[in-house]
Amino acid sequence: MRLHVPIQLRWSDLDAYGHVNNASMLKILEEARVFAFWVDGDLADPTQAEWTTAVIDASPTTRTKSVISRQEIEYVRSMPYIRQPIDVELWIGHLGGASLDVYYEIKSPLATPPQVTYVKASTTLVLVDADTERPRRILPHEREAWEPYLDEPLTFRRRG
Repeated sequence: MRLHVPIQLRWSDLDAYGHVNNASMLKILEEARVFAFWVDGDLADPTQAEWTTAVIDASPTTRTKSVISRQEIEYVRSMPYIRQPIDVELWIGHLGGASLDVYYEIKSPLATPPQVTYVKASTTLVLVDADTERPRRILPHEREAWEPYLDEPLTFRRRG
């Protein structure tokens, strides 16, 4: 199963060439990832919220930090400014002991079929204990919440 998070582009996301800038693309991935996986205490049962499987505590007193150890982005085609929210489709391609790989496809809005894929990307997150600054194991409730979103990892073009 995959999550679909709608993200509204900002005019400032465009660069001089009229397409979404690469630095803005990282912010879009971050926004979708945070919305999908982090909870700040506002949700009574975060797994019941639409577009989310939130189980990572993002409150100021959290005992866990999530650290990005790797990111990869493949630009399939230039993304212009789009007024409707774009569709960020995301899933987990690998659950390790203390890390997870999140995969994304950034697409044109769901309401405008056929959808066009603009970007494929991945992020490796490591869960770190806030006190020891060392990786910590994925907890059983986190693994249980994320397992339904396990799917095949993306493959990226390689040039070399």
